[in-house]
Amino acid sequence: MTAHVAVIDIGKTNVKLVLVDQQSLAEVEVITRPNTVRPGPPWPHFDVDGHWAFLLDGLRDLHAKHGIDSISVTTHGACVALLGGDGGLAAPILDYEHGGPDTVAQDYDAIRPPFSETGSPRLAGGLNVGAQFFWQFRTDPALQERTQQIVTYPQFWGAKLTGVCATDVTSLGCHTDLWNPHKGGFSSLVDTMGLAEKLAPVRKPTDVLGPVLGDVAQYTGMRPDTPVYCGIHDSNASLFPYVLANTAPFSVISTGTWVIAMSVGGRTVPLDPDLDTLINVTALGQPAPSARFMGGREHDIATGGAYPDPTGDDLNAVLSGPIMLLPAVVPQTGPFKGRTSRWIGKTPAPGSGARGAAVALYLALVAAECLSNIGHDGTIIVEGPFAGNDLFLRMLGVATGSPVVRSSGTTGTSTGAAMLVSGATRPAPAGQEPAAIDPAPSGALADYSARWRSAVGLHMQA
Repeated sequence: MTAHVAVIDIGKTNVKLVLVDQQSLAEVEVITRPNTVRPGPPWPHFDVDGHWAFLLDGLRDLHAKHGIDSISVTTHGACVALLGGDGGLAAPILDYEHGGPDTVAQDYDAIRPPFSETGSPRLAGGLNVGAQFFWQFRTDPALQERTQQIVTYPQFWGAKLTGVCATDVTSLGCHTDLWNPHKGGFSSLVDTMGLAEKLAPVRKPTDVLGPVLGDVAQYTGMRPDTPVYCGIHDSNASLFPYVLANTAPFSVISTGTWVIAMSVGGRTVPLDPDLDTLINVTALGQPAPSARFMGGREHDIATGGAYPDPTGDDLNAVLSGPIMLLPAVVPQTGPFKGRTSRWIGKTPAPGSGARGAAVALYLALVAAECLSNIGHDGTIIVEGPFAGNDLFLRMLGVATGSPVVRSSGTTGTSTGAAMLVSGATRPAPAGQEPAAIDPAPSGALADYSARWRSAVGLHMQA
């Protein structure tokens, strides 16, 4: 009999309920609703009542159609819930994009721990959870006393399903300022702000919080002993299958609008937050140095629209020119943030194959810099849209001197969250094993890489 995992997947844009086949990890059915932010008062917040009604109805309908054997949860980060004595919200859950915390930034910065302790860079708005607390408690002076328990966002839904309060290591390790990934425990900010007795116990994402509450079972028709798993931050859900299936050291580059490089078991190097580095925490509780840039957006801006696959002649023209794009196309992020992008050589026409080739080489070289900044070692696994760009993969291999493979599966947050049900002992299924490519080190590519690095160095000093 097929076992099904219902995954509650709360993204910043959409809320999804996904039914996943536990054996094949195929998505059986997906239902969604927009994650519309309500304007307040007292501040912009998430429509948790609407989400809860949607989720209960969805669990009822999916169970009636297919059967649900367990529940797992994954959500976006930078989000916590402050619970009162009755277990309900002590205040609405703040939207992390709200600029309120910026109004007290100077006072908060005076108490927040250094990057060397938390691996958490200073971010705008409420992207640092500690900054959320600091601003909320000043805005509503009685809120801290009203707050009896603090849970991270995946566990907020787990608490509504089971009545059990918890936090998880991946959500605490997501640039909150509250976690020390080097020691695997709370940072000094927790005591500074008097939160030690309020933060719910820390659990592993693979832990079972408990069975569903009686009223949940009655409404949805699920068995009263249906287990609910602790849950996980969404980026770490995507990383989880690779952590299980690969032996460290290795790195994963997740590509999309953001390109996020994560090193697992790599070299120890000092991280520089000014280079857009940070430390994530994996589902197994291990620190994962990470770096990022808006590669997908840079690709779209730099290419100037759709273009044909680059031909050998296109590539030769770029290499022999040489034609180079220097960073940063999106100057707000990445290892070259603050720099102004420019072309060297004859600028290829927007929408041309030569333009596509030059941009692919640029993106690979920036990604290689990200990997260098986080101590990458071992194989590089590329997932997402860039996994289909052979030139990107070839240059990445040449620039790093590392084997490069592309993910052949469709691993995503829902799949990774569903894998929590099997614990940390089962590797990713064969359909999602990385598919090897031959990066075929090329003298011309290596020469181009060296010249690009030199040009970037001169450009950065200008």
